[in-house]
Amino acid sequence: MTQPPETYDVLVVGAGPSGSRAGYAAARAGARTLVLDRAGFPRYKTCGGGLIGPTLASLPDDLDVPVQQEIGRASFTLAGARPFERSAGRRILSLVNRGDFDTALLHAAEAAGAEVRTGVTVTAIAEADDLVTVTTSDGDLRARAVVGADGSASRIGRYVGVRLRQTDLGLEAELAPDDAACRAWAGRVHLDWGPTPGSYAWVFPKQDLLTVGVIMAKGHPAETKRYLTEFIAQQGLSHLETVRESGHLTRCRTADSPLGRGRVLLAGDAAGLLEPWTREGISYAVRSGQLAGACAAQSGQGRLTPSAALASYTTAVGAELGAEMAIGERTLRAFERHPRAFHTMLRTGPGWRVFTGITRGDTTLARVARHRPVRLGLAAMNRW
Repeated sequence: MTQPPETYDVLVVGAGPSGSRAGYAAARAGARTLVLDRAGFPRYKTCGGGLIGPTLASLPDDLDVPVQQEIGRASFTLAGARPFERSAGRRILSLVNRGDFDTALLHAAEAAGAEVRTGVTVTAIAEADDLVTVTTSDGDLRARAVVGADGSASRIGRYVGVRLRQTDLGLEAELAPDDAACRAWAGRVHLDWGPTPGSYAWVFPKQDLLTVGVIMAKGHPAETKRYLTEFIAQQGLSHLETVRESGHLTRCRTADSPLGRGRVLLAGDAAGLLEPWTREGISYAVRSGQLAGACAAQSGQGRLTPSAALASYTTAVGAELGAEMAIGERTLRAFERHPRAFHTMLRTGPGWRVFTGITRGDTTLARVARHRPVRLGLAAMNRW
């Protein structure tokens, strides 16, 4: 006789930062939780690996974050020119290897009580009879609540009906630094405000690699690749061995895009949650994952109806992340028009304090934008 599919309170699709954080939150809430991912762990992930203050504040207290470098200095250029450097005298950013970080967070979810299955691909999802059936390469699974955290090309996101307003192409090269490069980049990141509207580039040093990347609006692959090549040359890094090259698309939701459907919630990239200006996504993944896991646990355990869980989650995301995304979009539009103004502001004491306050988590872009001079300045730059 065929056995019925296993039934869980919460099933999380995707074991990146949003999925593992959701799995941790759901398991800690007492829900019978399963986390699935199609990849084996550790796995490579295209990402600069920068953890800002809000990310660190939203991680599990018992997580030993595998930090590779603590950053206290930043240098800047404008399309390869007008260089300057600033020092904070304290940590402004923590850098991780995403393979290590994601694996540590997944292990934390497992230690919290979540069951983990990797190498499992989700092929379909359907809701009926107060359950969600998830069809996988290992057979059918059932859950009373599902969290879709399966990345920017999310199958679960398509089921929910995510609507996007911004898609960007990021390209990265990982370079093997020689002794001179290790000394030059110890404790320092570099940002270049790029040659096309909204683009920028970065150098993020790890223990044994330099992660060098660029991001630009989708639709210009040759120009994006040229920018990366020229940026590496500008930084005097062309002689270093390229260990790996990769690319990825980042996708940002519309303000009214759904965050769930029925018993299904979306988190992180699957929901199109990221900061539109910098395209920073790890903090949005971790924070939305934590919220989604808690709401899914309440639904999966029958403490909230699915509609109430979705409403609670939507309200929480709007309050915590929606305001930041809204001001991020306005900031991106101003930056597209006036990158030199942003570059100049960072050279000033107030501009540098705002930058480090945001990266450390002492403030947010949304809180900064409440100040009248900032609000008026952004409005003016968006009119010019």
